[in-house]
Amino acid sequence: MPAAVLFDFGGVLADAPPQRTAPPELVLRLFNLIKGALTPGEIQRSLTEGAAAYAAWRDEDWPDELPQAEVWERFVIHDWPTEAQARVRPSVARVSYDWAWRDGWQLRPGIPEALSALTERGIAMAVVSNTLSGAAHRDFLDKKGVGYLFVTQIYSDEAGVRKPNPQMIWNATDALRLPATDCWFVGDSRRRDILCARRADIGKALLMPSARTAGEDPAAWPPPDEIIEDGFGLLELL
Repeated sequence: MPAAVLFDFGGVLADAPPQRTAPPELVLRLFNLIKGALTPGEIQRSLTEGAAAYAAWRDEDWPDELPQAEVWERFVIHDWPTEAQARVRPSVARVSYDWAWRDGWQLRPGIPEALSALTERGIAMAVVSNTLSGAAHRDFLDKKGVGYLFVTQIYSDEAGVRKPNPQMIWNATDALRLPATDCWFVGDSRRRDILCARRADIGKALLMPSARTAGEDPAAWPPPDEIIEDGFGLLELL
């Protein structure tokens, strides 16, 4: 039995349908912030192109995380009118939250049952997730009534590093006061989660495939110890 189980957020604890455009609420908030200096369509295009550029940057191997302000400066507002840029800068935390939030988030099947079973067995739990806004993830977990079950939640925007940098996992195991070898890690990405787990010398690396997993070449990344379909699969292992 593991002493603790670490979970990725997106694709493991929660998932949402693919989002091809920025949330309308975010576009409206930015439109109002910049006093209509750009049209909603221009704002939408900046966010869409910025998200693609940020995703490409995130595919680097040992990345540090960018501060929220730098994400916006580098990928979204760099070519906006000077006054519009100045109006966005004081609100980067709020608009980052809106950009990260997904109205369609739902806990994945079996996750409530798995979290309950781990709690009953006295197995500690933590969240280790790459995100532009850890605050959005925390609020969702609290909204679903499970946030309090986690001893710690490690998010890249707060940690300053991203998976596959093993420091993400070590931040969690340090907070748990456990060696990584005594812990399991559950993720949905071979290139980020499983590679991160191997680099951190985790006890057992579990892959829970999601929609994004299909875009990875299994031969290009370390194999997981186990593949589970959802939270019920984790329960079977336990």
